[in-house]
Order: sequence, then structure tokens, then C-alpha cells
Amino acid sequence: LSAVKSVSQQSMVQEFDPQGIIFSGGPESANTEKSPRAPKFIYDSGIPILGICYGLQILAEEYGGRVEASAKSEFGFAKVTRVEKSRLLDDIHDHMDDKGYALDVWMSHGDKVTKLPPGFDVIAKTDSAPIAAMSCDSKQIYGLQFHPEVTHTVQGQKIIERFRARCPTAR
Repeated sequence: LSAVKSVSQQSMVQEFDPQGIIFSGGPESANTEKSPRAPKFIYDSGIPILGICYGLQILAEEYGGRVEASAKSEFGFAKVTRVEKSRLLDDIHDHMDDKGYALDVWMSHGDKVTKLPPGFDVIAKTDSAPIAAMSCDSKQIYGLQFHPEVTHTVQGQKIIERFRARCPTAR
């Protein structure tokens, strides 16, 4: 039954022909066996993926990273510092300080990525979340611990538009 359901889901996704997929946030922990996850064919599809909050954590776990409970939960304003070039965040920032280019963002998490998956780069960090954003440009897979979809993340719309521009038929 599971294989039939997976084939059916795969057929539906292929028929829908998404140009990009966003994994959103949620209250679950990504480091348990019961964590909601996308079917494997999604990861193998070559479709660009953006993981937001829980979505970042699921991507990290799926690709061989690690997620653990954070000693300090973050809820509210945070300053994220860009640490590496990436197609997703290049030239997007709110200000520059002694640590580099920074974004003013909204965080809401109790877990954090503690081990980067092989093939991914850390592209942004906070003091309490050293992997606040990651990317694998070659696979067009990106993850953000913060929420670009809320107005409190000043450059959030630009980040979402940048992801959309990475999708094959984006206009």
C-alpha cells in the first residue's frame, strides 16, 4: 500500500509540474523517526527546494546533517550574519557591521542544525544558531532557520523572489 501511495503521489507531483518547492515551518522536531517528511522522490526530482525553519531542519536531516534541541530557543527579532556567498542571499542585506553583511529577521525555533550535511555550505549564522542558513547551489537546495515570509524579516520578499528566480520557468 505504501509503494502504491508513493507512486500515486509521484504521478500527482509530476502532473502538477512544480517549478520549485517550499518546505514550511511547523512545531515538530526534525530529529525523530515520526517527523513529517517529503517522499524520497521529491529530493531526487531536481526541483529547487527552499526549506524554512522546520523545512531547513528536515533538509539537514535528509541529506546527512544533524538537528538537536537548542540550549537557547529564539523567538522574535534576530540579526543573521551572512558568512558565505550563495545564489540565494548574495547582495541581499539590511546593513553591515563588524561581523559582515547582516539581515534583520524573525526567528521562531527550539531546535537547530548542529551538523551541516555533506555538500552544503553555511551561508548565514546567529550567535545561537551557527547554521542559520545553508545552501547547495549545485542542487538548488536552500534552507533558512528564519522566516522570510513574515513582514518582520525586512528583506524576506527579496529572498523569496530570489528563490523563485532560481526555479526553471520563473519570470
